[in-house]
Amino acid sequence: MLTPLQPNDLVRIVSPSGVIEAAYIDGAKNTLSSWGLQVIEGEYCRQSYGRFAGTQAQRISDLQQALDDQETKAILCSRGGYGLTQIVDKLDFTTFCSRPKWLIGFSDVTVLHNAITNLGFSSVHAIMAKHLTELNADSEAVAGLKNLLFGNLPEYIIHAHPQNRSGKATGKLIGGNLSVIYGLRGTPFDLPYEGNILFIEDIAEKPYHIDRMMQNLRLGGIFSKISGLVVGQFSHCNEDPMMLKSIEEIISGALAGTDIPVVFNFPAGHVDDNHPLLLGAQSTLTITSQHSILKSVF
Repeated sequence: MLTPLQPNDLVRIVSPSGVIEAAYIDGAKNTLSSWGLQVIEGEYCRQSYGRFAGTQAQRISDLQQALDDQETKAILCSRGGYGLTQIVDKLDFTTFCSRPKWLIGFSDVTVLHNAITNLGFSSVHAIMAKHLTELNADSEAVAGLKNLLFGNLPEYIIHAHPQNRSGKATGKLIGGNLSVIYGLRGTPFDLPYEGNILFIEDIAEKPYHIDRMMQNLRLGGIFSKISGLVVGQFSHCNEDPMMLKSIEEIISGALAGTDIPVVFNFPAGHVDDNHPLLLGAQSTLTITSQHSILKSVF
C-alpha cells in the first residue's frame, strides 16, 4: 500500500521513453525540491539515442534501479513519447511489490500504469517534468499533484456535458492513454476491466483512428465489463467532417447498447490542466444532470 510522502523523502527522476530537454529535468528537480523532497536522477536520465532517452539497456537500468531502491519513495518519469513497450517485459517488479512506491507520469507511462495496476497497486496519472517546470506552483495540475502525493486525495466535481450518461459506478480507476491501451490489448499488460472504471485520453489522433480503437474495445466486450467510463481530453484531435460525427459522438456511438455511466470532458490528458488521478485505486463515479463527481481512496 502506498503511504503519503513526507519531507525529505527521496524522489528519483528517470527517462524511460522519449528523449527530454535537460532544462525540464532541472526545472522538475527545482519544483520537487521546493516541496521539501530530496531529488536525484537516473544515470542515463539525460541520454539521447534517436528518439529515445538512451538505449533499451540504459533505460531498463535506470528504471530497474528506481523500482528496486528501498530509499526511493517516488519515481517521476520525465516525459512520455514512446519506448516503454520495448522494455516493460524486461523489468522485474519483485522488489517493487514488497515495497511499493509512487510512480508518476502519463502518456507513454500508461504502459507502467497498466503493469502496476495488474500487480494490485496504485500509481499516479499526472504531469511530468515539462509541466513541473513551466506551470505555476498554484496551478491545479501542480498543486493537485503535490497534495495527492502528500496524502490529500481530491474529489473532482465536473460540469455537465451533453454526451454524459447519468448513473453511479464503483471499482478501481484504470486506464490512461487510449492509443497505449489499444496497443497493449491481448498482451500480459492489458487491463483488468471487469467491474472497474476506465479512463481514456489521447492527443493528435485522427477521428477514424479514435473510432478504430473504440471499436476494438467494443468488439472485445470491454464496455459490457467496465462499470463506468471517464473521457478525458482528446487534444489536437482535429474533427473530420467525413466521419459525420464529432469525436464525442464517435466515443458515444461505440457505447451503444450499454448503460454504463459516462462523463465527458474530464480535465486530464495532454493539457496544462492535467488533474492528477490515482489509478488502481478504489473509486466512485457519480454522474447527474447537474454535475459529475469522481473520488478515489487509498
